[in-house]
Amino acid sequence: MQTSKLSMQDIKTLGLAALGGALEFYDFVIFVFFTKTLGALFFPPDMPGWLSQIQVYGIFASGYIARPIGGIIMAHFGDLLGRKKMFSLSVLLMALPTLGIGLLPTYAQLGILAPLLLLLLRVIQGIAIGGEVPAAWVFVAEHVPKSRVGFACASLTSGLTLGILLGSLMATTIYTQLSAEDVLTFGWRIPFLVGGIFGFSAVWLRTWLKETPVFEAMKARKEISKDIPLKTVLRDHRPAVILSMFVTWMLTAGIMVLILMTPTLIQAQFNISATDAFLGNNWASFALVLGCLTSGLLADKIGYAKALLMGSVILLVSNYALYIDLSQGGENFFVLYPLAGFTVGVVGIVPSVMIAAFPPVIRFSGLSFSYNMSYAIFGAITPPFISYLSSHLGGLAPAHYVAITTLVTIGISLHLILKQKKSSTLS
Repeated sequence: MQTSKLSMQDIKTLGLAALGGALEFYDFVIFVFFTKTLGALFFPPDMPGWLSQIQVYGIFASGYIARPIGGIIMAHFGDLLGRKKMFSLSVLLMALPTLGIGLLPTYAQLGILAPLLLLLLRVIQGIAIGGEVPAAWVFVAEHVPKSRVGFACASLTSGLTLGILLGSLMATTIYTQLSAEDVLTFGWRIPFLVGGIFGFSAVWLRTWLKETPVFEAMKARKEISKDIPLKTVLRDHRPAVILSMFVTWMLTAGIMVLILMTPTLIQAQFNISATDAFLGNNWASFALVLGCLTSGLLADKIGYAKALLMGSVILLVSNYALYIDLSQGGENFFVLYPLAGFTVGVVGIVPSVMIAAFPPVIRFSGLSFSYNMSYAIFGAITPPFISYLSSHLGGLAPAHYVAITTLVTIGISLHLILKQKKSSTLS
């Protein structure tokens, strides 16, 4: 009988995986904190500010469009050859382009080739993160007892969100310690160069990890799929794919809109200073780390479906509370933004939902395809779409968008609860 407690080896695996994920996710998200600066540096100086901003958000979004490429390829070999190999490869693929962005010539030095190279490097980052996140969730979920999968996935997700906090702290440091001229001259390069170093550190950390017991057991029993895993997913598990894509939509909205984009959006829409915007984001990102861990513990205690329902309702409320307060002057910004960040921690439950949706033999491919296709669609359209809506329809547009995704997730949660009740009744 499998114990419900985490062994020291489990704790070591979770710690190393989360830390490595934090360093890699920092590399992926640091881009968004410097969109205004990158817009000024990589596009013609006579281009309207709002247009260059949308173009940079478009380049940022290209990383999401590229995610399925890395996700499908790495998941295919992860289901056939092992989780660890792909888990390590993704880190290296992230470190190289991050370092490259830090060394990239600007528009003034290279002309139109500069934004094209920026786009290429961002696409490579997308390929890397497309393999990283699903690999990480499957890796930790298959290392721990079934009764602790919620906490395991949430701890990994909190590690990824810690990468957002590191990016926010880096952006705050750059913008507060350097003059605007110095940021444009050399300061913007620092976070990308540091990110390259972070990435190679994560490569080293992954060498200490072992293959998952679940994959080793499948290999020993000769249960490794002889068919193309993705073909099996699309043929036999379409409902699980659809469900996973919709819960990922809520995850993208919570992370991208409330955590990654809000610091930039509120500067333009509500006249919040860059210093206050990023300071608030620091606290919101820290609260998000705690929120993910809390959600994971709750999922293990009451079940992932009920925990997802509860967390989605609270996120819906806190999301509107933050943006309504901002529209009225932002008097409670430093209270409501961390609160919203904490409630975004409901995203820590999402991987548990997807892990349960797919059997081990095609789990990596099923989760990766669903997650990355959803991120490619919603992650790609969200930044330019929100930027456009905010500039034309007002400051509450981001809150309305997040609200739609939480309502969809509430519906999914109720469906899962009813399905679980029906299953327990029949058994």
